[in-house]
Amino acid sequence: MSGTALSYSEQGGEAAPELGQEAAPTTTPSAPAAFGLFSSDTKKNEDLKQMLESSKDSAKLDAMKRIVGIIAKGKNASELFPAVVKNVASKNIEIKKLVYVYLMRYAEEQQDLALLSISTFQRALKDPNQLIRASALRVLSSIRVPIIVPIMMLAIKEASSDLSPYVRKNAAHAIQKLYSLDPEQKEMLIEVIEKLLKDRSTLVAGSVVMAFEEVCPDRIDLIHKNYRKLCNLLVDVEEWGQVVIIHMLTRYARTQFVSPWKDDETVEEYGKNNFYESDEDQKEKDQKVKSTYTMDPDHRLLLRNTKPLLQSRNAAVVMAVAQLYWHLAPKSEAGIVSKSLVRLLRSNREVQYIVLQNIATMSIQRKGMFEPYLKSFYVRSTDPTMIKTLKLEILTNLANEANISTLLREFQTYVKSQDKQFAAATIQAIGRCATNIAEVTDTCLNGLVCLLSNRDEIVVAESVVVIKKLLQTQPAHHGEIIKHMAKLLDNITVPVARASILWLIGEYCERVPKIAPDVLRKTAKSFTNEDDLVKLQILNLGAKLYLTNSKQTKLLTQYVLNLGKYDQSYDIRDRTRFIRQLIVPNEKSGALSKYAKKIFLAQKPAPLLESPFKDRDHFQLGTLSHTLNSRATGYLELSDWPEVAPDPSVRNVDVAESAKEWTGILGKMKKEKTEKFYSESEEEEDESASTSASESESSSESEKEDKEEGKSDESSGSSSSTEESSDSESDNKESTTKKTRRAAAESDAQDIKKKAKRTSKKRCTSSSSDTESSSSEESSSDSKSESDSKSDSGKSESATSNKKEEKPVQHKKAPNKDVFLLDLDDFCPVTTAMAVPTAAVLSPSLTADLEGLSLSSSSIIDVTSPVSVPTKTHELLHRMSGKGLAAHYHFSRQSGIFGDHMVSVKVTIENTTDQKIENIHIEEKKLPPGMRMHEFTPIECLEPAGSITVSMGIDFCDSTQMASFQLCTKDDRFNVSIQPPVGELLLPVTMSEKDFKKEQGMLTGMNETSATIAVAPQNSTRLVIIERVMKAANLGVVPSGQDNIHRFAAKTVHSGSLMLVTVELKESSTAQLVINTEKTVIGSVLLRELKPVLSQG
Repeated sequence: MSGTALSYSEQGGEAAPELGQEAAPTTTPSAPAAFGLFSSDTKKNEDLKQMLESSKDSAKLDAMKRIVGIIAKGKNASELFPAVVKNVASKNIEIKKLVYVYLMRYAEEQQDLALLSISTFQRALKDPNQLIRASALRVLSSIRVPIIVPIMMLAIKEASSDLSPYVRKNAAHAIQKLYSLDPEQKEMLIEVIEKLLKDRSTLVAGSVVMAFEEVCPDRIDLIHKNYRKLCNLLVDVEEWGQVVIIHMLTRYARTQFVSPWKDDETVEEYGKNNFYESDEDQKEKDQKVKSTYTMDPDHRLLLRNTKPLLQSRNAAVVMAVAQLYWHLAPKSEAGIVSKSLVRLLRSNREVQYIVLQNIATMSIQRKGMFEPYLKSFYVRSTDPTMIKTLKLEILTNLANEANISTLLREFQTYVKSQDKQFAAATIQAIGRCATNIAEVTDTCLNGLVCLLSNRDEIVVAESVVVIKKLLQTQPAHHGEIIKHMAKLLDNITVPVARASILWLIGEYCERVPKIAPDVLRKTAKSFTNEDDLVKLQILNLGAKLYLTNSKQTKLLTQYVLNLGKYDQSYDIRDRTRFIRQLIVPNEKSGALSKYAKKIFLAQKPAPLLESPFKDRDHFQLGTLSHTLNSRATGYLELSDWPEVAPDPSVRNVDVAESAKEWTGILGKMKKEKTEKFYSESEEEEDESASTSASESESSSESEKEDKEEGKSDESSGSSSSTEESSDSESDNKESTTKKTRRAAAESDAQDIKKKAKRTSKKRCTSSSSDTESSSSEESSSDSKSESDSKSDSGKSESATSNKKEEKPVQHKKAPNKDVFLLDLDDFCPVTTAMAVPTAAVLSPSLTADLEGLSLSSSSIIDVTSPVSVPTKTHELLHRMSGKGLAAHYHFSRQSGIFGDHMVSVKVTIENTTDQKIENIHIEEKKLPPGMRMHEFTPIECLEPAGSITVSMGIDFCDSTQMASFQLCTKDDRFNVSIQPPVGELLLPVTMSEKDFKKEQGMLTGMNETSATIAVAPQNSTRLVIIERVMKAANLGVVPSGQDNIHRFAAKTVHSGSLMLVTVELKESSTAQLVINTEKTVIGSVLLRELKPVLSQG
């Protein structure tokens, strides 16, 4: 509610693209789109590609809307992937988000293509705009590829600490997706859930509780410290979050509090004003009323804070609160939910159906709750049958001596309904009323007998069945009714009704001795034409009459038994043989024939007419299981109340610790804001001269957002006990502090500009330092363009260098995070040369940035020759598939033969036939975007039983995708493919241990993957580890000063990104395997391949 509104208002002008996203495909197409309808698909796609490559955002946006429209129609738009993915880095939020929608659609179908854009999403996770960060996380978590699980895990961890509650909310959503993809991550996800449960934002609360319910619903201990906070935030959480939290708290309360139903008579009566009384008034009341049960304050807190939600506009919230009161509140208080539930009956029929089902269950146990609203359950002619039946069920449950006369008059109207199914249900309801209320039994029975003359067969048949059940309760008084029903046998054709009449006549044949034999005579005539159900009752009637009146019915019964002996149904034949042996004595008859009369004519108990909803109360109200009356997947049982309440102190929160935690976070935020403040003032000066008016407006809006976020966070942290978005006083304080700070900022504006100019002058003379670029990334979070982010990073680096000791000037490799932000190898594999002007012409900040972006010199990191070459060969073409031509390939690890980006592959071709094979060559290369191949020289002739080894080069673009092509001869073509192991996509490099540690320090966080493995004792020596690692991957050995740590380094063949591998031996035969690289996908695959290599014996 208020929390949701707050989050969208913080986003300012950028909320509109978010909300208008779904409507995008429905917009009117432009002129090119209209003409595209009459062109072929290829031309239409070419048109879209040109629009996507246009320099105008409007053309790109129109193209993306059309592409999403194509997807919505179910057409394939996968061939546009390369053109679409180039626009991921677009500054236009609408374009970027439509690109994300496209990528989410094709992530599962084309996993290889989706993996190409992983690094882009990683960059977007650090975007200054919270909408982009959240969208990137949402797309990343939607790529259902197990290989990127470590990347998703790291992204979720980072997003859970994000300053924006909207991003943290999306992190909670991503937890559920990751858990469904890889349940083995459960323990790590529980840590993130535990962290997010402590979040004070109302925007996050519902999503994290949903993740808790999905991943670890049994970990009640995580809720203890957050219980009171969740209760207090409940009113301000979004509606669907409220539903999830209420259901979770219902389960929690059933495990932590004792039952309030034990001594319900002595429980305190809480009036309406009690919810607003002070603690002192409650204490006085406790002293006055001596009760055996005292409600836990936390139990009362939950009931008090959920009560206002009964007025919610959302039916699911009202239903959730109703089930909470039903399962947790004292019986004297549960009645307050009835009015709210009756209000929901004005909703649409689907909501009515669910609400009426729950009311039907409640009304069985506690009639008094809904008796005042009896007329609300009267059936309307416009109600569908399902609603009518449920209302009828509730009216039957609420029937008592006081209102039965009114209800019976209502039921008389329902019996005349054109809906025959509903009319039949009404007759059953009348029967239930007759059994439950003794005073009206005769009245109901007479009314049902009157219905026997109805023209409608269904009504008559249902009346007969109900009368049969009623007569069993007191048969002695109703001989006339049995005679009346026997006369109806000629006219009734419904099998169930005929069978019921025959059963009644047979069961009470001694009360109608003259009519029963005549009924048997009539039915014997029509035996062959009767339904199976009726035939069985005719046989039973004959057996009972044979035992009570054998003189008149002996021959008739034998005739019926002979008919049954040759019936088509085996059930009839089986019953006939059984009855004949039992009632007709002969030599073969056993001892049971003596007791035949007792068996057939034993007194039978009267049937109990019960509500079909009686057995549903063991399911929690408002759940799918309760609706279906069957346990659904994922249903969580409500536990029984504990006999003794667990320790309530586990819910106490240490205020001091929470205050320290929040003040620590706020301290960091304040430092960031002060650093940002100076850079922003200069940034605005630069923008006024370099950017257009529209860009400056959007950037100033984003700056205001971040400033307001920081201020609201600081004001909320000043008093740790106040919750965000839940207290009106804290809102007033925030608004006043904002006003005072704005006034102070305006008064000091001139001083700030002077200071900014001074710092820029100092920067001209300051030297470049080795400080890391974490502060540069933070300071650039408010900028919109790349040039702004560059200038901010340079300024903040010089600001931080003043705090540390100055080091001598060295031209070393800059932090890799800056290179990573500008690395577009994923989109454009061809590198272009760039002329760098002299330093005198460049501004000081740009010079510093260019120095920071310069790659490391070859003197520090050199490519070396491989230590070992694998001898393992892979089959390229089997001799059976190749009609005698066989081919195998292996990776020779020779660098630079066919080019800097090519992986060398040696192919051995054999001729296993007895004839020459001519003109062996490569054709029809089917390569993914960006991949290139250097073919081997065609082989003119290969003699029988001969073989030849040729070399070829393939640029795999740092991916393990297959390179498919055709291996052709003079007469045949064979489809083959080469797939590289990830270890062959590397070039070994040498570096010092110091450089290794320095580079490793820059590649942490998202760029680091690790695993703990069990190492066999014989594999723990240095030589064995080096041998096994080198065999699996083309790595170089880095000297190490510690015996238990082994380091390896390489760079990727295509992009030259560093790959740092560390194997650290631990105690108890375990080792920590750590891989640091910008190419996180390759890193995670390499980690997976090295684990079995080191762990196997």
